[in-house]
Amino acid sequence: MASKSFERLRKAGDRQTLKLTHYGRKSGRPYDVTIWYLVDDDRLYLVSANADRNWVRNVKARPAISLRVGDQVFNGDVRSITDQQERDKVNDLTKRKYWYVAPMLRMGQFLMSMGMMRDNTAAFEVILADE
Repeated sequence: MASKSFERLRKAGDRQTLKLTHYGRKSGRPYDVTIWYLVDDDRLYLVSANADRNWVRNVKARPAISLRVGDQVFNGDVRSITDQQERDKVNDLTKRKYWYVAPMLRMGQFLMSMGMMRDNTAAFEVILADE
């Protein structure tokens, strides 16, 4: 059964982006960034093509976050996805939702498989706080 948070998330609709509030790894100050997100069944994912972005580095150090989707606010923690099967699943979800960047994603995956580019992507599951 879906949590109340996921019920609210579904009611907010499937938008292209959400606003993530993350906290500085050193200062603890809140910062906002608008990013892509994915929902699959009762799982919420955040992705980045650049693991060097500040929000990625911050959530790795301080996993507590807040999200705004439409007028709905959610709190939770992130978990880094390192398992390759789970990463592949998130990559497939990304290609489906953001189909217009799928050719670039495929090219990046090809170049990484050939050793011509390093994998600098990041993916996280958001564990929403229960209501």
